[in-house]
Amino acid sequence: MIFELRHRLIFLRHGETDWNAEGRLQGGRDIPLNEKGLAQAEAAGRVVGRILGRDRARLEAFDYVASPLGRARRTMELARGALGLDPFAYRLDERLRELSFGRWEGMTWPEVQVDDPGAAARRDADKWSLVPPGGESYAMLCERIRPWLETIECDTVAVAHGGVARCLLHLLAGAATERAPKSDIWQGRVLVFDAGRYRWI
Repeated sequence: MIFELRHRLIFLRHGETDWNAEGRLQGGRDIPLNEKGLAQAEAAGRVVGRILGRDRARLEAFDYVASPLGRARRTMELARGALGLDPFAYRLDERLRELSFGRWEGMTWPEVQVDDPGAAARRDADKWSLVPPGGESYAMLCERIRPWLETIECDTVAVAHGGVARCLLHLLAGAATERAPKSDIWQGRVLVFDAGRYRWI
């Protein structure tokens, strides 16, 4: 069932980190943006400016919220700076943290296969419900995010992670649980949710 969000949500995935570039599972690890990621964050802010215009009062009427992980915070700060806003005037919400990969964090998928030879088969069979050792599934992440969606009271700009975006595709746009966790979510891209639909910009 689609969550009926009454306001527009503009979602930014954080910019690239070295672990993204290496294909490592980050989860809750606090890996900083690399040079490419810094540029992506500024570019995302300019995209938001094209969507919303440059009227300062309109920009400031939005709520701005980010995951507490450093790569999301830095992305928000650079994006807000590109909009001509105070880089640090935004909120944090713990519920927007990335999906936890537990023991697998820091590994590439080939390394996970060495650590847990059955992992790939379980992932292929049901990626939505797969729970890494000590981690959480996409289904569990959605249960964490839904209460945050219920707190949205105005148009919002949020910066978070790929796993969060995939859950939003399911919760806000009705993407099937078989498809949502396999969706490509690019670093530094802008995803707009409005009236049960979404579009990449």
